[in-house]
Amino acid sequence: MTGRSAQFATFAIERVFDAPPARVFNAFADPVQKARWFSGPDEWVSEERVLDFRVGGRERLSAGPRDGVPHIFECCYHDIVPDERIIYAYTMHLGAEKRISVSLATIEFSRRGAGTLLTFTEQGAFLDSYDDAGSRERGTRGLLDKLDAELKRRSA
Repeated sequence: MTGRSAQFATFAIERVFDAPPARVFNAFADPVQKARWFSGPDEWVSEERVLDFRVGGRERLSAGPRDGVPHIFECCYHDIVPDERIIYAYTMHLGAEKRISVSLATIEFSRRGAGTLLTFTEQGAFLDSYDDAGSRERGTRGLLDKLDAELKRRSA
């Protein structure tokens, strides 16, 4: 018995931002902006960050607690429609060897008054007893909070 397993979860988050779709979309596309908000807790250290934002492009982020196991995000962009949609598939690893999940993420941007309605949908496979979709959803909500702060900072 290998102990291999896969648990599946899907979640969707809707969030309204006080910025037009082009500004919200750009916060995902621009490496400098994205680095300011797409990160772990403040006390974590970043070891590597690469963003090639184009269809077929890749993104990689390795960060974690100082002297702890890094959390590694690796993605491939499959569909990008400027100011409207981003679709990517990604894996999460704990350290170099332990893959904990594989997900498909879809981000949709639509005008809501003067702002943007962002809809984030994730379909995930959580691997080998790492069934923590609730934590992933909470983490995504936290990232969207950081995105909101970045958009507010840039408009101030």
